[in-house]
Amino acid sequence: MPMQSPLIILGLTLIIIGFLISFLAVLIMFIRAYPFKGKTRGGGLLMIGPIPIIFGTDKESVKILILLALALMVLAIIVIFLTAGT
Repeated sequence: MPMQSPLIILGLTLIIIGFLISFLAVLIMFIRAYPFKGKTRGGGLLMIGPIPIIFGTDKESVKILILLALALMVLAIIVIFLTAGT
């Protein structure tokens, strides 16, 4: 059996963990919002490479997503520069 690259295994593991976290977040959101009859707010962040696309229903959600996008952009740029030499 050929030896697989650790980066391939790491990448697939991170993808699976990301899907699980997304699923659990949606499930928890529905459970917590079930008895709630107030105003609903939220937003989303779509990262295409290091470029973020942010949308939201209120300013507070968008501010949090902007901070998250900045952190993810910095992380993506660091990873790109660290792997550029290999």
